[in-house]
Amino acid sequence: MKREETIDYHIKTAWHAIARMYNQRAMKYDGTMSIGYALLNISSEDGTAAMKIGPLMGLEPRSLTRLLQSMEEKGLIFRQVDQNDKRSVKVLLTKEGKKMKEKSRDTVLRFNEAVREEISPENLNVFFEVVQTINQIIEKNNIYDKATV
Repeated sequence: MKREETIDYHIKTAWHAIARMYNQRAMKYDGTMSIGYALLNISSEDGTAAMKIGPLMGLEPRSLTRLLQSMEEKGLIFRQVDQNDKRSVKVLLTKEGKKMKEKSRDTVLRFNEAVREEISPENLNVFFEVVQTINQIIEKNNIYDKATV
């Protein structure tokens, strides 16, 4: 089977193209796609527990720590001990973090608008169904139990 015939090849190339596009846009604001995505996962009003951000983004604790450190150094966030649970740390947005979050939000919305202008609602629905089915297949976590490889 040629790589162009595999499902994961098309998912990977599309995701890499999206990531490059977002990173090019984020560079204009001294950011990265990861920073933008993290900002979108932090509540503007109440902040978000640090331990909840990693799973939302699919990040391991070490990677999350580096990302939050970078965001703190850029003045986008600050950390605060949760008053209700002293063991927990909340991540809150600074004024600059809120501005960059809004830019990130606008960037994502503009991309979605551009895609929706080119792809019919029917085709998008099929795409969403296919992606959900792929995720369900992966979540079953027994794809290779039956394989002889």
